[in-house]
Amino acid sequence: MHPVAASAKTGRMALVYHAQDEPAATREEYWRDVIDRTIGPLDIRFPDGVDERERIVTGQVGALSLAAWDSGPGEVMYTPRHVRRSDPDMFRMYVHTRGRVVGEQAGRQAEVGPGDLTLVDPGLPFRCIHDSSTVIQLAIPRRLLPVHQQGPDVLAGVWVPGDTGPGGLLSSMVSQLPGHLDGLDAHEGFRVCTAVVDLLSATLSASNGGADGKPRRQALVERILAYIEDQLGDPELSPARVAQTHHISIRYLHKLFAEQNITVAGFIRNRRLERSQRDLLDPAQRSRPVSAIGARYGFTDPAHFSRVFRAAYGSPPGAYRRVALG
Repeated sequence: MHPVAASAKTGRMALVYHAQDEPAATREEYWRDVIDRTIGPLDIRFPDGVDERERIVTGQVGALSLAAWDSGPGEVMYTPRHVRRSDPDMFRMYVHTRGRVVGEQAGRQAEVGPGDLTLVDPGLPFRCIHDSSTVIQLAIPRRLLPVHQQGPDVLAGVWVPGDTGPGGLLSSMVSQLPGHLDGLDAHEGFRVCTAVVDLLSATLSASNGGADGKPRRQALVERILAYIEDQLGDPELSPARVAQTHHISIRYLHKLFAEQNITVAGFIRNRRLERSQRDLLDPAQRSRPVSAIGARYGFTDPAHFSRVFRAAYGSPPGAYRRVALG
């Protein structure tokens, strides 16, 4: 390995790998190893050999692992063998900043160009063919997204145009990240990570279709989800309150959520836990009492908060924060 470390005043570093650092005789073997370590397990075909100008920049943005790859033309295959080597709790988002890529996963096919985004679920094989290109990969913990957006039906092979709406904002933000890796301290990295995940969630919601063409039922579900998100801090939030606010019966509300494979109460609890977890991981809130974080999201009983958090994450919230933040 011949990474170049670009240090910053914060002590955090981006690592830069150059294919040209390795002699031509062993360059392809070296570069395959670099890709395996930084991008992930893949089978790659280089029709013209490894271009000596290929480069990969890696770094960390909060909980997100970033790798920006300048590549020559080739074909990438992610097979069941690679699936077994991958972390199922992470998925990958790609922002394409140069060149064109034709890819397929889970029966979804897309041809994408500069600015566009694609999502890949590591639990399913995929393949793509690309020109000389630059792509930014973000490995994202699945748990950071709302529960209804975590499944392969949402993430596998999804393509989002990067020239409009929240997808455009997300594409622009991610495209700039490789040049700012060394300028982010832990607090700033956490904030940027949160902004990226929030924009991604908004992008996934918007990609279901515009307001004019969206089925009425889907539009209703999204209004309900937005309402719940806004009211998480209200300890009185309940399925009955949600149904009443949206002028539907509780029975119909439960039917809508059954289609999302979760109960209404379960969704509310999960979102409260996920938002609490996010605050516990925030270095800027290290001194904030655990009970205050729970209360912010509707857990008014500290003992109850501790029990449900432990059931979800394996340890009580205080211990979870100590381990995560050190």
